[in-house]
Amino acid sequence: MSSRKVIELFFDVVSPYSWLAFEVMCRYRKVWNIELRLRPTFLGGVMQGSGNKPPGLVPNKFLYMGKDLNRLSEYFNVPLKPPADVHEAMFKKGSLNAMWFVTAVQEMEKSGDERVERVSRELWRRIWYEDRDITEPASLSEAAMKAGLSDSEIKRALELCNSQEIKEKLKSATEEALDYGAFGFPLVVCHLNGKPELFFGSDRFELLAHCIGEKWLGPLPDKSTAKL
Repeated sequence: MSSRKVIELFFDVVSPYSWLAFEVMCRYRKVWNIELRLRPTFLGGVMQGSGNKPPGLVPNKFLYMGKDLNRLSEYFNVPLKPPADVHEAMFKKGSLNAMWFVTAVQEMEKSGDERVERVSRELWRRIWYEDRDITEPASLSEAAMKAGLSDSEIKRALELCNSQEIKEKLKSATEEALDYGAFGFPLVVCHLNGKPELFFGSDRFELLAHCIGEKWLGPLPDKSTAKL
């Protein structure tokens, strides 16, 4: 078997499209010959740094996004349901505290990224399915508890997420995404022959598979494999 290809997924839990890419890449990490690296990043910093404008601020895009997410939720089997006030959830409250927290959880992880995966999923579920807060310490604690973290781990993560070290780490990841050429999320960076190849959005999986010499088996590869 050839050496595994390194794939980085830059994401922010405020982005519903990032959730779709996140779940697909997590499903395929055991199907494709890849090493998946989860990269929690701050979307607000990427948008500002790239000069991009969020789709939620463009009326026609905003209307389309609501319908689009309903279809994508069914297709990808991800429980997406926009919050009642999308503008407040995404732009007024934002996700900076949440991404500091995820970064802190990653810093605590001794090997792999199992906790980062579970905590990120619970935060997405809160904002994009349950229409609940992801900014307050109590909200972050509840998500982490559901993700299986112990009380002591949650306390440590909350302490860490207010540290300069974690803030600098998230800032560094955001700057790294911008250096790659990011203008939004999700951003998949595949390292091929020593060069990074960028894939933006949650609709480039067939192209990604082609570029790394793998097969796209649909959004639920386990089901596809069972049918073969």
